[in-house]
Amino acid sequence: MNIVRRRGRSSKADTPDEPTRHQSREAALQLLYQSEIGKIPIDVALETFDQLEFIPSQREFTTWLAKGTASHLKDIDPLITRSAQHWRLTRMAVIDRLIMRIAVFEFLYAQDIPRAVVINEAIELARTFSAHEAVPFVNGILDDIKRHLDGETVA
Repeated sequence: MNIVRRRGRSSKADTPDEPTRHQSREAALQLLYQSEIGKIPIDVALETFDQLEFIPSQREFTTWLAKGTASHLKDIDPLITRSAQHWRLTRMAVIDRLIMRIAVFEFLYAQDIPRAVVINEAIELARTFSAHEAVPFVNGILDDIKRHLDGETVA
């Protein structure tokens, strides 16, 4: 079973079959979706992932994203709620909510990845997995969260 689409050669990959960080984000999104829709713990969803042939660093990044996002919702969800004016988390499309959760997790816990890169990755996930209207929705909320977090660090 392959939950990540293979895209061929990437400038970030050493071989055509080596997954990129983007593909790891796709896998993390799909694992979180499986966990949320199936109402199963993320560790159970990760058992599916353990059957895939990923190089160790990409497996590690995907697992870190999926488990980290799932375990830090108390830090992540208030930031999304604050920036999603007139939207409750429960009213958002599941996939959009999960894309934003992954991005906010990276904002908070991946200091080596620029926040602008995280937003661009989230936009690409929205383009691939969600409706056309999701792209500006996800972009706007994440940009607001980024500005909020940048303001806190500048102070």
